[in-house]
Amino acid sequence: MASEARRMNERAVMLNELAQGLRPLSQGLAWFEDMAEEEQFVVLRELFQFCVQARAVGEDALEGIRRSGLRPTHTPAVLLARGRIEEQLGKVARLRPRHERIKAFRLLVQVLGLADARRRERFCVDGCGHAWHRLAGEREAGLPVG
Repeated sequence: MASEARRMNERAVMLNELAQGLRPLSQGLAWFEDMAEEEQFVVLRELFQFCVQARAVGEDALEGIRRSGLRPTHTPAVLLARGRIEEQLGKVARLRPRHERIKAFRLLVQVLGLADARRRERFCVDGCGHAWHRLAGEREAGLPVG
């Protein structure tokens, strides 16, 4: 049980580091592609939850599509561009074919990065208790993250 909690924590650290640009997306994609299908769904569900928690909005969807490098005609981009952001984020996180899951991962990481950056600027500028907002400082100080 403790190892599962630790693994989930490590996963959350990885996702937040990707969203904050502390790790290259190529590293995150390799990490994600090496997972079994069910674990990929867990990661996508967690990304979805993080996006909702960070209060993603429609503008994040459009900019996230642009930043992800997806074409506007790719399924995750089409879904997210439809509006009702929370509902569409959930649909993106549940896409079944492997190639669509990989696109969904790219897109959700970007949306999380945008939404969390805005949240940090508006609500956390004077400091906060969010551990994921201290990842850059912990890396710079050489401290273990997670």
